[in-house]
Amino acid sequence: MSDEFDAVVERVHERVSPDAEERERLQQAAETVMERARDAIADLPVSAEVIQVGSTARGTWTAGDRDVDVFVAFPPDLPRETLEEYGLEVGHAVLPEGREEYAEHPYVVGECDGYDVDLVPCYAVEDATAIQSAVDRTPFHTRYLDSRLDDALAGDVRITKQFLKGIGVYGSDLRTRGFSGYLTELLVLEYGGFREFVEAAADWHPPVTFDPEDHGTVSFDDPLVVVDPTDPERNVAAVCSATNVARFQHYARDLLANPRIGLFEASEPDPYDAGAVAVAIERRGTTPVALRFDAPDVVEDQLWPQLRKSLGGLTDELDRRGFDVLRSAAFATDGVDARASADMPSDATGDAVLLAELAVAERPAIERHDGPPVHVREHATGFYEAYEDDPEVAGPFVDGERYVVERPRAVTTAAEFLHSDALLDVRLGPHVESALDAGYDVLVGEEITELADAFGVELADYFDPKP
Repeated sequence: MSDEFDAVVERVHERVSPDAEERERLQQAAETVMERARDAIADLPVSAEVIQVGSTARGTWTAGDRDVDVFVAFPPDLPRETLEEYGLEVGHAVLPEGREEYAEHPYVVGECDGYDVDLVPCYAVEDATAIQSAVDRTPFHTRYLDSRLDDALAGDVRITKQFLKGIGVYGSDLRTRGFSGYLTELLVLEYGGFREFVEAAADWHPPVTFDPEDHGTVSFDDPLVVVDPTDPERNVAAVCSATNVARFQHYARDLLANPRIGLFEASEPDPYDAGAVAVAIERRGTTPVALRFDAPDVVEDQLWPQLRKSLGGLTDELDRRGFDVLRSAAFATDGVDARASADMPSDATGDAVLLAELAVAERPAIERHDGPPVHVREHATGFYEAYEDDPEVAGPFVDGERYVVERPRAVTTAAEFLHSDALLDVRLGPHVESALDAGYDVLVGEEITELADAFGVELADYFDPKP
Protein backbone atom coordinates (compact mmCIF):
# COMPACT_ATOMS: atom_id res chain seq x y z
CA MET A 1 0.00 0.00 0.00
CA SER A 2 2.85 2.37 0.80
CA ASP A 3 4.33 2.07 -2.69
CA GLU A 4 0.90 2.54 -4.28
CA PHE A 5 0.15 5.58 -2.10
CA ASP A 6 3.52 7.13 -2.91
CA ALA A 7 3.05 6.52 -6.63
CA VAL A 8 -0.35 8.23 -6.64
CA VAL A 9 0.94 11.19 -4.64
CA GLU A 10 3.93 11.58 -6.94
CA ARG A 11 1.66 11.70 -10.00
CA VAL A 12 -0.48 14.34 -8.31
CA HIS A 13 2.63 16.29 -7.34
CA GLU A 14 3.73 16.41 -10.97
CA ARG A 15 0.30 17.64 -12.07
CA VAL A 16 -0.16 20.38 -9.49
CA SER A 17 3.37 21.80 -9.36
CA PRO A 18 3.82 24.84 -11.61
CA ASP A 19 6.91 24.61 -13.76
CA ALA A 20 9.65 27.25 -13.93
CA GLU A 21 8.04 29.00 -16.88
CA GLU A 22 4.66 29.29 -15.15
CA ARG A 23 6.30 30.57 -11.96
CA GLU A 24 8.19 33.21 -13.92
CA ARG A 25 5.09 34.38 -15.82
CA LEU A 26 3.08 34.70 -12.64
CA GLN A 27 5.80 36.55 -10.80
CA GLN A 28 6.26 38.93 -13.73
CA ALA A 29 2.55 39.73 -13.61
CA ALA A 30 2.75 40.25 -9.84
CA GLU A 31 5.73 42.57 -10.23
CA THR A 32 3.88 44.57 -12.88
CA VAL A 33 0.90 45.01 -10.55
CA MET A 34 3.10 46.00 -7.61
CA GLU A 35 5.12 48.49 -9.66
CA ARG A 36 1.93 50.13 -10.92
CA ALA A 37 0.66 50.28 -7.34
CA ARG A 38 3.85 51.97 -6.13
CA ASP A 39 3.56 54.53 -8.93
CA ALA A 40 -0.05 55.26 -7.96
CA ILE A 41 0.86 55.59 -4.27
CA ALA A 42 3.50 58.17 -5.15
CA ASP A 43 0.69 60.54 -6.14
CA LEU A 44 -1.05 60.22 -2.76
CA PRO A 45 -0.40 62.46 0.26
CA VAL A 46 0.41 59.38 2.42
CA SER A 47 2.91 56.58 2.23
CA ALA A 48 1.90 52.94 1.87
CA GLU A 49 3.54 49.55 1.47
CA VAL A 50 2.74 47.19 -1.42
CA ILE A 51 2.68 43.52 -0.41
CA GLN A 52 2.11 40.37 -2.42
CA VAL A 53 0.08 37.94 -0.30
CA GLY A 54 -1.72 34.62 -0.59
CA SER A 55 -0.63 31.32 -2.08
CA THR A 56 1.23 32.88 -5.00
CA ALA A 57 3.40 34.81 -2.56
CA ARG A 58 4.11 31.66 -0.56
CA GLY A 59 4.67 29.36 -3.54
CA THR A 60 1.77 27.08 -2.59
CA TRP A 61 -0.56 27.71 -5.54
CA THR A 62 -1.45 24.79 -7.79
CA ALA A 63 -0.55 24.71 -11.47
CA GLY A 64 -3.09 26.53 -13.57
CA ASP A 65 -4.25 28.89 -10.84
CA ARG A 66 -4.23 32.43 -12.18
CA ASP A 67 -4.90 34.53 -9.09
CA VAL A 68 -2.60 37.30 -7.86
CA ASP A 69 -3.38 39.03 -4.55
CA VAL A 70 -1.70 42.36 -3.82
CA PHE A 71 -2.38 44.42 -0.70
CA VAL A 72 -1.67 48.09 -0.17
CA ALA A 73 -0.99 48.70 3.53
CA PHE A 74 -1.83 52.24 4.67
CA PRO A 75 -0.95 53.92 8.01
CA PRO A 76 -3.26 52.72 10.83
CA ASP A 77 -4.26 56.27 11.78
CA LEU A 78 -5.82 56.89 8.37
CA PRO A 79 -9.63 57.27 8.63
CA ARG A 80 -11.58 54.35 7.17
CA GLU A 81 -13.28 56.55 4.57
CA THR A 82 -9.89 57.82 3.40
CA LEU A 83 -8.47 54.28 3.29
CA GLU A 84 -11.34 53.24 1.05
CA GLU A 85 -10.93 56.32 -1.16
CA TYR A 86 -7.18 55.86 -1.60
CA GLY A 87 -7.51 52.10 -1.99
CA LEU A 88 -9.98 52.46 -4.85
CA GLU A 89 -7.86 55.21 -6.43
CA VAL A 90 -4.81 52.95 -6.45
CA GLY A 91 -6.89 49.97 -7.56
CA HIS A 92 -8.31 51.74 -10.58
CA ALA A 93 -4.89 53.16 -11.50
CA VAL A 94 -3.40 49.66 -11.45
CA LEU A 95 -6.40 47.97 -13.08
CA PRO A 96 -8.05 50.62 -15.28
CA GLU A 97 -10.61 48.16 -16.60
CA GLY A 98 -11.20 46.60 -13.21
CA ARG A 99 -14.41 46.58 -11.21
CA GLU A 100 -15.17 47.26 -7.59
CA GLU A 101 -16.19 44.50 -5.22
CA TYR A 102 -16.99 44.66 -1.54
CA ALA A 103 -15.99 42.53 1.43
CA GLU A 104 -15.54 44.44 4.67
CA HIS A 105 -14.66 47.43 2.51
CA PRO A 106 -14.44 47.98 -1.26
CA TYR A 107 -11.51 46.85 -3.38
CA VAL A 108 -10.73 46.49 -7.08
CA VAL A 109 -10.47 43.28 -9.09
CA GLY A 110 -9.27 43.03 -12.64
CA GLU A 111 -6.83 41.40 -15.06
CA CYS A 112 -3.15 41.85 -15.75
CA ASP A 113 -1.22 39.84 -18.33
CA GLY A 114 -3.82 37.08 -18.22
CA TYR A 115 -3.93 36.82 -14.42
CA ASP A 116 -6.89 37.65 -12.17
CA VAL A 117 -5.81 40.34 -9.71
CA ASP A 118 -7.32 41.45 -6.41
CA LEU A 119 -5.91 44.78 -5.23
CA VAL A 120 -6.97 45.27 -1.62
CA PRO A 121 -6.30 48.16 0.80
CA CYS A 122 -5.54 47.32 4.42
CA TYR A 123 -4.01 48.88 7.52
CA ALA A 124 -0.32 48.38 8.31
CA VAL A 125 -0.96 47.46 11.97
CA GLU A 126 1.92 46.34 14.19
CA ASP A 127 0.43 42.95 15.01
CA ALA A 128 -2.65 40.95 14.12
CA THR A 129 -4.36 41.61 17.46
CA ALA A 130 -4.59 45.31 16.52
CA ILE A 131 -6.46 44.82 13.26
CA GLN A 132 -9.04 47.37 12.20
CA SER A 133 -10.28 45.27 9.28
CA ALA A 134 -10.33 41.50 8.79
CA VAL A 135 -7.97 41.76 5.81
CA ASP A 136 -5.31 43.37 8.01
CA ARG A 137 -4.33 39.87 9.19
CA THR A 138 -3.39 38.62 5.73
CA PRO A 139 0.12 40.11 5.50
CA PHE A 140 0.93 38.52 8.87
CA HIS A 141 -0.12 35.12 7.53
CA THR A 142 2.22 35.50 4.57
CA ARG A 143 5.17 36.54 6.75
CA TYR A 144 4.54 33.71 9.23
CA LEU A 145 4.47 30.96 6.63
CA ASP A 146 7.14 32.40 4.36
CA SER A 147 9.82 31.59 6.92
CA ARG A 148 8.48 28.11 7.72
CA LEU A 149 7.44 26.49 4.44
CA ASP A 150 10.34 25.03 2.48
CA ASP A 151 9.99 23.66 -1.05
CA ALA A 152 9.10 20.16 0.14
CA LEU A 153 6.33 21.37 2.44
CA ALA A 154 5.06 23.78 -0.22
CA GLY A 155 4.77 20.78 -2.55
CA ASP A 156 2.81 18.86 0.07
CA VAL A 157 0.52 21.86 0.54
CA ARG A 158 -0.27 21.80 -3.18
CA ILE A 159 -1.02 18.06 -3.02
CA THR A 160 -3.27 18.61 0.00
CA LYS A 161 -5.13 21.45 -1.68
CA GLN A 162 -5.75 19.26 -4.72
CA PHE A 163 -7.06 16.45 -2.52
CA LEU A 164 -9.41 18.85 -0.73
CA LYS A 165 -10.59 20.19 -4.09
CA GLY A 166 -11.12 16.69 -5.39
CA ILE A 167 -13.38 15.69 -2.49
CA GLY A 168 -15.23 19.02 -2.53
CA VAL A 169 -14.17 20.53 0.80
CA TYR A 170 -11.71 23.24 -0.31
CA GLY A 171 -12.74 26.85 0.13
CA SER A 172 -13.61 29.10 3.06
CA ASP A 173 -16.51 30.84 1.33
CA LEU A 174 -19.79 30.51 3.20
CA ARG A 175 -21.32 28.37 0.47
CA THR A 176 -18.59 25.71 0.77
CA ARG A 177 -17.61 26.11 4.46
CA GLY A 178 -14.47 24.09 3.89
CA PHE A 179 -10.70 24.34 4.36
CA SER A 180 -9.10 27.65 3.43
CA GLY A 181 -5.68 27.84 1.82
CA TYR A 182 -4.17 29.28 5.01
CA LEU A 183 -5.75 26.54 7.14
CA THR A 184 -4.41 23.90 4.75
CA GLU A 185 -0.91 25.36 4.97
CA LEU A 186 -1.00 25.42 8.76
CA LEU A 187 -2.18 21.80 9.00
CA VAL A 188 0.48 20.52 6.61
CA LEU A 189 3.05 22.50 8.58
CA GLU A 190 1.71 21.08 11.84
CA TYR A 191 1.98 17.46 10.69
CA GLY A 192 5.03 17.81 8.51
CA GLY A 193 3.58 16.62 5.22
CA PHE A 194 0.57 15.42 3.26
CA ARG A 195 0.75 11.77 4.19
CA GLU A 196 1.26 12.51 7.88
CA PHE A 197 -1.73 14.86 7.80
CA VAL A 198 -4.00 12.31 6.13
CA GLU A 199 -2.95 9.49 8.46
CA ALA A 200 -3.56 11.63 11.53
CA ALA A 201 -6.90 13.02 10.31
CA ALA A 202 -8.19 9.50 9.68
CA ASP A 203 -8.12 9.01 13.46
CA TRP A 204 -9.32 12.44 14.57
CA HIS A 205 -11.93 12.55 17.32
CA PRO A 206 -13.47 16.04 17.05
CA PRO A 207 -13.26 18.51 18.56
CA VAL A 208 -9.62 18.64 17.47
CA THR A 209 -7.49 21.56 18.60
CA PHE A 210 -4.10 22.86 17.48
CA ASP A 211 -2.29 25.91 18.80
CA PRO A 212 0.96 26.24 16.81
CA GLU A 213 2.30 29.07 18.96
CA ASP A 214 0.74 27.86 22.23
CA HIS A 215 -0.76 31.28 22.81
CA GLY A 216 -4.53 30.87 22.51
CA THR A 217 -6.61 32.97 24.89
CA VAL A 218 -10.16 32.04 23.80
CA SER A 219 -12.19 28.82 23.87
CA PHE A 220 -13.90 27.79 20.65
CA ASP A 221 -16.91 25.55 20.10
CA ASP A 222 -15.95 24.20 16.69
CA PRO A 223 -15.18 20.66 15.46
CA LEU A 224 -11.74 21.79 14.26
CA VAL A 225 -9.77 24.50 16.04
CA VAL A 226 -6.49 25.89 14.73
CA VAL A 227 -5.52 28.94 16.75
CA ASP A 228 -4.13 31.55 14.38
CA PRO A 229 -0.39 31.78 15.10
CA THR A 230 -0.61 35.51 14.44
CA ASP A 231 -3.78 36.12 16.49
CA PRO A 232 -4.47 34.23 19.75
CA GLU A 233 -8.18 35.08 19.65
CA ARG A 234 -8.97 33.63 16.21
CA ASN A 235 -9.80 30.10 15.06
CA VAL A 236 -8.56 29.75 11.49
CA ALA A 237 -10.92 26.78 11.02
CA ALA A 238 -14.03 28.53 12.36
CA VAL A 239 -15.84 28.44 9.01
CA CYS A 240 -15.14 24.73 8.46
CA SER A 241 -18.40 22.83 9.02
CA ALA A 242 -18.68 19.61 10.99
CA THR A 243 -19.92 17.93 7.80
CA ASN A 244 -16.80 18.90 5.89
CA VAL A 245 -14.50 17.82 8.71
CA ALA A 246 -16.24 14.43 8.72
CA ARG A 247 -16.17 14.25 4.92
CA PHE A 248 -12.43 14.89 4.95
CA GLN A 249 -11.95 12.11 7.50
CA HIS A 250 -13.97 9.70 5.36
CA TYR A 251 -11.91 10.34 2.26
CA ALA A 252 -8.63 10.33 4.20
CA ARG A 253 -9.44 6.75 5.22
CA ASP A 254 -10.58 5.96 1.68
CA LEU A 255 -7.32 7.24 0.21
CA LEU A 256 -5.22 5.26 2.68
CA ALA A 257 -7.21 2.08 2.01
CA ASN A 258 -7.39 2.48 -1.76
CA PRO A 259 -4.98 5.12 -3.16
CA ARG A 260 -6.16 6.43 -6.53
CA ILE A 261 -5.95 9.52 -8.67
CA GLY A 262 -9.74 9.90 -8.84
CA LEU A 263 -9.86 11.25 -5.29
CA PHE A 264 -7.78 14.22 -6.42
CA GLU A 265 -10.05 15.06 -9.34
CA ALA A 266 -13.09 17.23 -8.73
CA SER A 267 -16.24 15.97 -10.40
CA GLU A 268 -19.96 16.42 -10.22
CA PRO A 269 -22.72 13.91 -10.93
CA ASP A 270 -24.60 13.80 -14.19
CA PRO A 271 -27.57 16.14 -13.76
CA TYR A 272 -30.98 14.66 -13.16
CA ASP A 273 -33.59 15.55 -15.73
CA ALA A 274 -37.28 15.82 -14.89
CA GLY A 275 -37.80 12.11 -15.56
CA ALA A 276 -35.03 11.06 -13.20
CA VAL A 277 -36.42 13.32 -10.47
CA ALA A 278 -39.89 11.81 -10.92
CA VAL A 279 -38.46 8.29 -10.66
CA ALA A 280 -36.58 9.21 -7.47
CA ILE A 281 -39.72 10.65 -5.87
CA GLU A 282 -41.76 7.57 -6.78
CA ARG A 283 -39.08 5.23 -5.46
CA ARG A 284 -38.78 7.04 -2.14
CA GLY A 285 -42.51 7.41 -1.52
CA THR A 286 -42.03 10.74 0.21
CA THR A 287 -43.54 14.16 -0.43
CA PRO A 288 -40.99 16.81 -1.40
CA VAL A 289 -42.06 20.44 -1.14
CA ALA A 290 -40.10 23.45 -2.35
CA LEU A 291 -40.22 27.21 -2.24
CA ARG A 292 -38.77 28.84 -5.35
CA PHE A 293 -38.14 32.58 -5.32
CA ASP A 294 -35.87 35.28 -6.72
CA ALA A 295 -32.56 35.09 -4.91
CA PRO A 296 -31.79 38.23 -2.90
CA ASP A 297 -29.32 40.54 -4.61
CA VAL A 298 -26.51 40.07 -2.09
CA VAL A 299 -23.04 38.54 -2.29
CA GLU A 300 -22.77 34.79 -1.77
CA ASP A 301 -21.23 35.12 1.68
CA GLN A 302 -24.40 36.92 2.77
CA LEU A 303 -26.81 34.78 0.76
CA TRP A 304 -25.83 31.32 1.96
CA PRO A 305 -26.00 31.93 5.73
CA GLN A 306 -29.45 33.42 5.18
CA LEU A 307 -30.58 30.49 3.04
CA ARG A 308 -29.41 28.03 5.70
CA LYS A 309 -31.07 30.00 8.49
CA SER A 310 -34.30 30.16 6.51
CA LEU A 311 -34.17 26.46 5.69
CA GLY A 312 -33.72 25.69 9.38
CA GLY A 313 -36.67 27.87 10.32
CA LEU A 314 -38.83 26.28 7.65
CA THR A 315 -37.99 22.68 8.56
CA ASP A 316 -38.42 23.36 12.28
CA GLU A 317 -41.94 24.64 11.64
CA LEU A 318 -42.81 21.75 9.32
CA ASP A 319 -41.62 19.34 12.01
CA ARG A 320 -43.60 21.19 14.67
CA ARG A 321 -46.73 20.83 12.55
CA GLY A 322 -46.17 17.09 12.26
CA PHE A 323 -44.95 16.71 8.68
CA ASP A 324 -41.69 15.01 9.74
CA VAL A 325 -38.91 16.40 7.57
CA LEU A 326 -36.71 13.55 6.35
CA ARG A 327 -34.04 15.76 4.76
CA SER A 328 -33.73 19.25 3.32
CA ALA A 329 -31.51 21.37 1.09
CA ALA A 330 -31.06 24.89 -0.25
CA PHE A 331 -30.13 25.68 -3.84
CA ALA A 332 -29.24 28.90 -5.62
CA THR A 333 -28.36 29.67 -9.21
CA ASP A 334 -25.75 32.13 -10.39
CA GLY A 335 -26.51 34.97 -12.77
CA VAL A 336 -29.93 35.46 -14.27
CA ASP A 337 -33.21 33.88 -13.28
CA ALA A 338 -33.26 30.29 -14.50
CA ARG A 339 -36.92 30.72 -15.53
CA ALA A 340 -36.20 33.61 -17.89
CA SER A 341 -36.13 32.86 -21.60
CA ALA A 342 -33.55 34.25 -23.98
CA ASP A 343 -36.01 36.74 -25.45
CA MET A 344 -37.55 37.69 -22.10
CA PRO A 345 -34.62 38.34 -19.74
CA SER A 346 -35.21 38.70 -16.03
CA ASP A 347 -33.88 41.42 -13.78
CA ALA A 348 -33.55 38.90 -10.95
CA THR A 349 -30.13 37.78 -9.79
CA GLY A 350 -31.15 34.10 -10.02
CA ASP A 351 -33.38 31.50 -8.45
CA ALA A 352 -33.19 30.29 -4.87
CA VAL A 353 -34.91 27.16 -3.58
CA LEU A 354 -35.69 25.81 -0.12
CA LEU A 355 -36.46 22.09 -0.44
CA ALA A 356 -37.86 19.85 2.29
CA GLU A 357 -38.66 16.15 1.87
CA LEU A 358 -41.54 15.08 4.08
CA ALA A 359 -42.27 11.65 5.52
CA VAL A 360 -45.86 12.73 6.29
CA ALA A 361 -47.90 14.23 3.46
CA GLU A 362 -51.15 15.01 5.26
CA ARG A 363 -52.29 15.38 8.85
CA PRO A 364 -55.79 14.70 10.28
CA ALA A 365 -58.40 17.44 10.32
CA ILE A 366 -58.09 17.65 14.10
CA GLU A 367 -55.20 17.93 16.52
CA ARG A 368 -54.90 17.14 20.20
CA HIS A 369 -54.19 20.09 22.48
CA ASP A 370 -53.24 19.37 26.08
CA GLY A 371 -54.23 21.85 28.74
CA PRO A 372 -52.89 22.26 32.27
CA PRO A 373 -53.40 19.69 35.05
CA VAL A 374 -56.85 19.97 36.58
CA HIS A 375 -55.38 20.59 40.03
CA VAL A 376 -53.72 23.82 38.85
CA ARG A 377 -57.03 25.51 39.48
CA GLU A 378 -56.59 29.01 38.03
CA HIS A 379 -54.93 27.94 34.77
CA ALA A 380 -57.10 24.85 34.41
CA THR A 381 -60.29 26.85 34.85
CA GLY A 382 -59.15 29.41 32.29
CA PHE A 383 -58.39 26.64 29.78
CA TYR A 384 -61.75 24.94 30.39
CA GLU A 385 -63.73 28.14 30.01
CA ALA A 386 -61.85 29.09 26.82
CA TYR A 387 -63.10 25.94 25.06
CA GLU A 388 -66.30 24.81 26.85
CA ASP A 389 -68.69 26.59 24.45
CA ASP A 390 -66.66 26.13 21.26
CA PRO A 391 -68.77 23.98 18.90
CA GLU A 392 -65.74 23.11 16.74
CA VAL A 393 -63.78 21.27 19.43
CA ALA A 394 -64.23 17.94 21.14
CA GLY A 395 -63.99 18.50 24.88
CA PRO A 396 -62.70 19.80 27.11
CA PHE A 397 -62.39 16.36 28.68
CA VAL A 398 -60.10 14.88 31.30
CA ASP A 399 -57.35 12.53 30.19
CA GLY A 400 -55.10 11.50 33.03
CA GLU A 401 -54.69 14.57 35.17
CA ARG A 402 -55.13 17.13 32.37
CA TYR A 403 -57.85 18.85 30.46
CA VAL A 404 -57.63 18.03 26.77
CA VAL A 405 -59.38 19.30 23.67
CA GLU A 406 -59.34 18.05 20.11
CA ARG A 407 -59.56 21.09 17.89
CA PRO A 408 -59.51 21.74 14.15
CA ARG A 409 -56.02 21.74 12.70
CA ALA A 410 -55.04 25.05 11.09
CA VAL A 411 -53.57 23.32 8.02
CA THR A 412 -53.62 19.65 7.08
CA THR A 413 -50.98 19.70 4.33
CA ALA A 414 -47.60 21.33 4.05
CA ALA A 415 -48.76 23.08 0.88
CA GLU A 416 -51.50 24.87 2.83
CA PHE A 417 -48.92 26.11 5.29
CA LEU A 418 -46.48 27.20 2.58
CA HIS A 419 -49.23 29.18 0.84
CA SER A 420 -50.29 30.86 4.09
CA ASP A 421 -49.13 34.07 5.73
CA ALA A 422 -47.77 31.92 8.57
CA LEU A 423 -44.77 31.11 6.40
CA LEU A 424 -43.34 34.58 6.99
CA ASP A 425 -43.54 34.02 10.76
CA VAL A 426 -40.87 31.31 10.75
CA ARG A 427 -37.21 32.08 11.41
CA LEU A 428 -35.96 33.55 8.13
CA GLY A 429 -32.92 35.49 7.00
CA PRO A 430 -33.92 39.14 6.52
CA HIS A 431 -33.17 39.27 2.78
CA VAL A 432 -34.86 35.91 2.22
CA GLU A 433 -37.92 37.12 4.11
CA SER A 434 -38.10 40.19 1.87
CA ALA A 435 -37.72 38.01 -1.23
CA LEU A 436 -40.52 35.69 -0.11
CA ASP A 437 -42.72 38.62 0.76
CA ALA A 438 -42.33 39.79 -2.85
CA GLY A 439 -43.58 36.45 -4.15
CA TYR A 440 -42.67 32.78 -4.49
CA ASP A 441 -43.76 29.52 -6.06
CA VAL A 442 -44.77 26.44 -4.07
CA LEU A 443 -43.90 23.10 -5.66
CA VAL A 444 -45.27 19.86 -4.21
CA GLY A 445 -44.49 16.26 -5.10
CA GLU A 446 -43.70 15.74 -8.78
CA GLU A 447 -43.98 19.49 -9.34
CA ILE A 448 -40.37 19.75 -8.16
CA THR A 449 -39.37 18.15 -11.47
CA GLU A 450 -39.63 21.76 -12.72
CA LEU A 451 -36.38 22.43 -10.85
CA ALA A 452 -34.38 19.97 -12.95
CA ASP A 453 -33.46 22.45 -15.69
CA ALA A 454 -31.75 24.82 -13.26
CA PHE A 455 -30.74 22.42 -10.50
CA GLY A 456 -30.15 19.07 -12.16
CA VAL A 457 -26.74 18.58 -10.54
CA GLU A 458 -28.00 19.60 -7.10
CA LEU A 459 -30.96 17.22 -7.39
CA ALA A 460 -28.64 14.40 -8.47
CA ASP A 461 -26.53 15.10 -5.39
CA TYR A 462 -29.64 15.18 -3.22
CA PHE A 463 -31.29 11.97 -4.42
CA ASP A 464 -28.04 10.02 -4.78
CA PRO A 465 -25.88 11.41 -1.97
CA LYS A 466 -22.22 10.55 -1.55
CA PRO A 467 -20.01 11.03 1.53
